[in-house]
Amino acid sequence: MRMIGNILWVILGGGIFLCIEYVAAGIALCATIIGIPFGIQSFKLAFLALLPFGRTISEPTASSGTLQFIMNLIWIVIGGIWIALTHLFFALLCAVTVIGIPFALQHWKLAKLALTPFGRDID
Repeated sequence: MRMIGNILWVILGGGIFLCIEYVAAGIALCATIIGIPFGIQSFKLAFLALLPFGRTISEPTASSGTLQFIMNLIWIVIGGIWIALTHLFFALLCAVTVIGIPFALQHWKLAKLALTPFGRDID
């Protein structure tokens, strides 16, 4: 079922376009030394945007520290809120039809990761 969901996501859900956008943003961010940590998070989003079905986002059980909080705060201010709102918009748009509900759930998962990517792992 995961394979069928991922194939439909790439073809119908725009997964390939999301992946290309995140990879382009990651390359642009990695062009500067300051942007490398943000570029790595963009690559993490690209990986999940290409094949989201069957993947889960896990948070560390221990305290993650102040650095991840600060990096997430910078990420949210710079553009993370807009990325998350875009995924929420597409989730609402997909949830209008019964067939689009699985795609809406994947956009919801991407929105959660797009809001605070630092300190989260993709399983």
